[in-house]
Amino acid sequence: MTYQAYLDSVKEQTGLTPGDFRARAEERGFLRPGVKAGEVVNWLKADYGLGHGHAMAVYGTIRAANAPKASAQDLIDKHFTAKRSAWRPTYDKLIAQAQKFGDDVTVQAGNSHISLLRNGKKFAIVKVSAARLDLGIKLKGTEPSGRLTTSGSWNSMVTHRVSLTSAKELDRKIFSWLHDAYAKA
Repeated sequence: MTYQAYLDSVKEQTGLTPGDFRARAEERGFLRPGVKAGEVVNWLKADYGLGHGHAMAVYGTIRAANAPKASAQDLIDKHFTAKRSAWRPTYDKLIAQAQKFGDDVTVQAGNSHISLLRNGKKFAIVKVSAARLDLGIKLKGTEPSGRLTTSGSWNSMVTHRVSLTSAKELDRKIFSWLHDAYAKA
């Protein structure tokens, strides 16, 4: 059963949404610091007749709503921890150049990659590993050549991919491809 299926089942059984449970948990003092998961789960089982898995799913939504939100910069920084930190100067250079394309360039980090957007429309992504920095670029209609390969199964959100194994490989050609993708976005 998926997480969402658990929540759907709880709503069907109790008529309550995760937001409703959060409000009730707050009324009972379960959102204060130091409250253990077991206390909340036991309350959900006793008062609402939920099974352990369903109670844990509800607890997960309560806990997530109460968790501090990471800043945009924190989300980006997570991509450059440990051995991946060596790629940070290359990434910073790439972003600085992309932002020169226009004031409408923004950067948005997810868990697996960092997106480059123009007016909210993705034109490239960056994925970092210890060994390389992969740049996915949306260049529909452009024939792959040399370092610019098709993205294939690597990532379906982009059409092409360039793998950098050295910071020296970030060159004018890559910036040209990025600019073309930006212009098409």
